[in-house]
Amino acid sequence: MKAIVYEKYGPPEVLKLKEVDKPTPKDNEVLIKVHASTVHAGDVRMRKFDVPPAEWLFAKFFLGVFKPRRKILGMELSGEIEKIGKEVTQFKKGDHVFASTLWSNFGGYAEYNCIPEDKVLALKPNNMTHEEATTVPNSGITVLEIFRKVEIEKGTKILIYGASGSTGVTAVQIAKAFGAEVTGICSTKNLEWVKELGADKVIDYTKEDLTKIEETYDVVFDAVGLMDKKVKNAIVKTATFLNVNKDSGGMSKASKVRKDLVYLKEICEAGKFKAVIDKTYPLEKTAEAHIYVEKGHKKGNVVIKIV
Repeated sequence: MKAIVYEKYGPPEVLKLKEVDKPTPKDNEVLIKVHASTVHAGDVRMRKFDVPPAEWLFAKFFLGVFKPRRKILGMELSGEIEKIGKEVTQFKKGDHVFASTLWSNFGGYAEYNCIPEDKVLALKPNNMTHEEATTVPNSGITVLEIFRKVEIEKGTKILIYGASGSTGVTAVQIAKAFGAEVTGICSTKNLEWVKELGADKVIDYTKEDLTKIEETYDVVFDAVGLMDKKVKNAIVKTATFLNVNKDSGGMSKASKVRKDLVYLKEICEAGKFKAVIDKTYPLEKTAEAHIYVEKGHKKGNVVIKIV
């Protein structure tokens, strides 16, 4: 099968299209023919081994220090089950599924992947294409994990900084699904479509002085982890402050997170969540996708189309 492999850390050029062995599912695994995956900032950081000092020991164990232990990146996928192990009971051949591979072995950048049925795997939303569905798992799970730290309900006033990124657009929609009153901060070109996603109000950070915002909020969510300290001090006031890089909760048990994935499927099918895709690249141009994501200006999600 074809896969994007990296055998050393470094720039996007370390990502190479190669022929590798097609995996065989173990007794508790399903073999998925992958239709689509994504490129997130996390994929970029893993490719570069760009790890904060506080996370270095974890990265040493999880990623490998001198070279990658897991040579195929791709933290989420959507595809069709081609084969099941003899102990699998929750899925069958032909099921269309989507998954986060953070709880298995990555591997979204490949034509096939095996995932245990008890990991973060669920039937794909029936109103989404594979390209759309693959954008949902990780940002959706991350936002749900973070929002559990506060009580977001009908009438909660939440400000989302970085509302046009992959986490931001997810946060806007999930907050609205919870009944919150949402204000999004983004650039001029993204104001209208952030409104279309459900934001009640939008603030253009290129035109407004964020340190002079007088409105008060119950929750302020930094969805990119880059909020200026002066802006934070001016906006947060009595609000609960949440940061995507500090409040995501780490690696919760797969059984708990899988429930989140099923919930995401339900709100997608209820029409309360829309996938936002900025660009789509074929598998062989995954390195180009990494270059684009690394620039930090993507609008929503970047998808790798495999089938």
